[in-house]
Formats: sequence, structure tokens, C-alpha cells
Amino acid sequence: MANKMLKLTIILSLLISQALFVSSNDDDINNHDMEEEEDDDEEQELYVVDTPLQNQRSRSRFLATIIKKGRQCNRETNNICNGVRANKGKDLLFCCKKHCRNILSDKNNCGVCGNKCKQGEKCCNGVCTNVMSNVHHCGKCKRECLNGDPCGNGFCGY
Repeated sequence: MANKMLKLTIILSLLISQALFVSSNDDDINNHDMEEEEDDDEEQELYVVDTPLQNQRSRSRFLATIIKKGRQCNRETNNICNGVRANKGKDLLFCCKKHCRNILSDKNNCGVCGNKCKQGEKCCNGVCTNVMSNVHHCGKCKRECLNGDPCGNGFCGY
């Protein structure tokens, strides 16, 4: 009887420690995902167009000023986002592989459709940039190091 209790106790403690380990890994993954969401300004759900779209059959003027991120488009017939400025000039939308993309911040379509940035680079204002060492884009786009501090590993003054 004591032998069975010892086995059950060991099994139960192993299960609890495994559950705690998996839970802590999930928290780390979720925290990492949240950090990436904060860093990537391009992860917005909607683009607010600077000027209302022409030839749109929407029921309201408000809907004529919104393009959903990744909306499908067809270059021949329905090119809704060809050279459209959005979000007060911060975004420039083009139809890339049948989807609306912001070529000023999309790392897979940086500057033009199909221009993919290398590993460790981000698309800053349409240019692939190494944010680990660039003093004008240190760690993320538009984070400038001041007072002549160098940028190292994405941190100013490192």
C-alpha cells in the first residue's frame, strides 16, 4: 500500500511540474508576441485613407475612407489600393499578390511589391534597415539615438 502511494505521489508531482513548465513557456511566448505587436506599427487592422476612394459603391462616406489590412485586390479589375496614401501620409498602399500592402513598413514588400527585407531588418519608410545598428532606427523604425550615442543590439548607448 505504501509503495502504491509513493508511486502515485511521484506521478502526481511530475504531472504538476510539467503543467507548470508548459504554463511558464506559454506566458513567455505570449509576452514575446505582445512585444512584437507593440513594436510593429504595421499590425493595424484598418488603413484610414487620406482622401475618399473614388468609384466605390459603399453605403457611407466613412466606409469609402477605410481599407481593411490585407484586403483582396485584383490588378486588372479591382485595384482599390494602387498608390493610395493612408493614415495621414504614414502609409502607402499597393496591390501586392492580390492583397493591399503598406510598402512603407511591410518587410515582405518594402518600397515595392516583392522586395523582402533580410533577416534582422525592418522596413522603415520603404527602405530595408538593420535596426540593430542604425542610429536613426535603433531597435525599431524612427527611434533615433540622441547625443551621438551609438546603436548596438537595438539599444542606444550600448
